[in-house]
Amino acid sequence: QVQVVESGGGLVQAGGSLRLSCIVSGLLFDDFAMGWFRQAPGEEREGVSCIDWDGASTYYVDSVKGRFTISRDNAKNTLYLEMNSLKPEDTAMYYCAAKTNGHCLTSWFVASRYPSWGQGTQVTVFS
Repeated sequence: QVQVVESGGGLVQAGGSLRLSCIVSGLLFDDFAMGWFRQAPGEEREGVSCIDWDGASTYYVDSVKGRFTISRDNAKNTLYLEMNSLKPEDTAMYYCAAKTNGHCLTSWFVASRYPSWGQGTQVTVFS
């Protein structure tokens, strides 16, 4: 059984930083691309970032480019999202998900391409 557990969310002032973590078990972690998504109340789930199985390629939604960094440690079955210069519009529940294959590709932001999801971690940014 696949388990995906996010942590690291919290309440932070605008301009601050947070580091999200996601531990995955029940699958061969380094066989799969991994993604971060977020969902604000009343909004659709949005793809934030994706990283290929080996970390060689990464993708970001335009609104976080230059501020967020995705990384992974395959030895620890762990995915990370370093978030800097946070803005109130980054406020959302953040989810970690395992993709159907090892590469993000052009479909990386499509939630249906990720069959395994965590419960999410809340990020709230106040001004």
